Amino acid sequence: MRWGNALGAGLSGKVKELVLDNCRSNEGKIEGLTDEFEELEFLSTINVGLTSVANLPKLNKLKKLELSDNRISGGLEVLAEKCPNLTHLNLSGNKIKDLSTIEPLKKLENLKSLDLFNCEVTNLNDYRENVFKLLPQLTYLDGYDRDDKEAPDSDAEGYVEGLDDDEEDEDEEERGQKRKREPEDEGEDDD
Repeated sequence: MRWGNALGAGLSGKVKELVLDNCRSNEGKIEGLTDEFEELEFLSTINVGLTSVANLPKLNKLKKLELSDNRISGGLEVLAEKCPNLTHLNLSGNKIKDLSTIEPLKKLENLKSLDLFNCEVTNLNDYRENVFKLLPQLTYLDGYDRDDKEAPDSDAEGYVEGLDDDEEDEDEEERGQKRKREPEDEGEDDD
């Protein structure tokens, strides 16, 4: 399916998440996505054949952008202008070869997580150290922090703030109740 058809379904400014994975883009560009998607917080365009993000509309509320497995090699300055509140950016599997390509991401003040797996730039000497120097606002690079500690939930969906919070709270409550019961149970075994 071409993504122009997917977007032509009369979607309005109420859409918060849009997944266009594996829909082929036209000439490697983003087409059909307009600034009418003003509530969009999560956009996924994995493996759609993108070579450029130049046609990205202004998406002020966008927090997470999945661009993995495309052919993007530059032009990232557009992201700071069009998606100023981006917190998570996945560029894994693109044609990013050097640090100068990601330098424009310095302007994304809220960017906390950047993924560049399977990009040539990851083969550079001191890659992680240099990216963290270049982008001091980053907390996680390729799913790990500066001290090589894994992100709390490195699964793609876990990065979206507020997603599934209710379920996590319920799990924590259950674990807390279980912990409270365990000491009592141990005491009964000793009798």
